[in-house]
Amino acid sequence: MSQQGTENEVPIKNKAAIVTGASSGIGFAISQKLCAQGYEVYGIGRNFEKAEAAELKNSGKAQFHPVICDLLDTDKLCKIVRQIAAEHDIYILVNNAGVGYYGLHEELNPKKIQELVRTNLEVPMILAQQLLRDIKKHKGYIINITSVTASQSNPHGCAYGATKAGLASFSRSLFDEARKYGVKVIAISPDMTGTNLYRNADFEADEAIEAHLLPEDAAEAVSWILNQRESLIVTDITLKPQLHRIKRKKTINFPE
Repeated sequence: MSQQGTENEVPIKNKAAIVTGASSGIGFAISQKLCAQGYEVYGIGRNFEKAEAAELKNSGKAQFHPVICDLLDTDKLCKIVRQIAAEHDIYILVNNAGVGYYGLHEELNPKKIQELVRTNLEVPMILAQQLLRDIKKHKGYIINITSVTASQSNPHGCAYGATKAGLASFSRSLFDEARKYGVKVIAISPDMTGTNLYRNADFEADEAIEAHLLPEDAAEAVSWILNQRESLIVTDITLKPQLHRIKRKKTINFPE
């Protein structure tokens, strides 16, 4: 019933959402879902020329706005989100963009570690800081896409797991800090999902449908969150496929 508002609430058609990593995978699926529900969606990504992103961009859904930006360009990113916030009522922030590097920790390099920490943890914290006053004003949502790795030991993914654990911890603390203002902070932790997150790993999601999640599963979780009554907050959601099974790659080509 949360979407059936009182006369003092902002109609959905006037509410905006910002979604990072919106050009593919989970971020794309969430953007689709929010557009279908009537939100004005600003999807941030580096490239919207991929087939699925282009489909959404050209689908006639005028409420989807692709925003090309390197998330690690902090000054540009902050300028963009403040401009969006100046023109719209920011109701939802979805911190979805993430990067993964896997293998023995000694085999990573400083550049990859910095990219992991900045993309997976620094950017969500900065965006939350930039938009929190607006989200407080509208009693909105900050939804952080973490990972099942946030709550477990992660050999061969130590740094990645640490960034996701940090994001989960940040989510819990921020909710306790901002809940009295009506802000909802939720961490969604998906297991193996059929996305390109594992492009830098020697494994990928198993092809069997019962052994991996679909990006749409996370989008449905977001939809469910938004449709709970106003005073009920589920702060943590873990999504898992029925089977725990991964597929090893025969070869892997890491980017330089």
